[in-house]
Amino acid sequence: MGPTKRAEKMEENRRKLIASARRAFAEKGFASASMDEMTADAGLTRGALYHNFGDKRGLFAAVVAQVDSEMAARAQDIGAGKSSKWDNMLGVGDAYIRLALDPEVRQIVLLDGPAVLGDPAHWPSQNACLEVTRRDVAELIADGIMKPVDVEAASRLLNGLALNAALWVAASEDPETLLPEVIEVFHRMCEGLLAVPSGS
Repeated sequence: MGPTKRAEKMEENRRKLIASARRAFAEKGFASASMDEMTADAGLTRGALYHNFGDKRGLFAAVVAQVDSEMAARAQDIGAGKSSKWDNMLGVGDAYIRLALDPEVRQIVLLDGPAVLGDPAHWPSQNACLEVTRRDVAELIADGIMKPVDVEAASRLLNGLALNAALWVAASEDPETLLPEVIEVFHRMCEGLLAVPSGS
């Protein structure tokens, strides 16, 4: 088998393992998901898992990266339909928090993710979200919509606000009841950054 075919085969095995692991982690959680079941479901061996991901945690990290990136993309798509740049950014934050009700997102990203991988602020997928927020905040400040605050500080705090709100909703015993209260406070806090307060 030539180098190209080998690379294609490795990529195919990675995709199979991630797809199988994603189902298992969503249904059973990280602790209960079995490596033997995941590899069997993918039609592969433990050796393929170790070769591609190092261990179960490495495979989980790849699944979290995939699901979290999709979560951010879904939130961006929802926010993109808003009528203004401000409403767009607020809509993205809203959507991100609301995705805490999605069973797969809740289990993989918001419950098991921090427990297994540590602080989400250090995940590559979260850094990608932060970069988008930086761009949006810089534009809103330049357009005079947002107060002339430090871009980095505002971006990190806005991202942290949405992420921690989603983590709280996901961990709640009654997320459906908590969600609207969280969204309302999220809006109120964000509005403090408006150059001209809402309703003025």
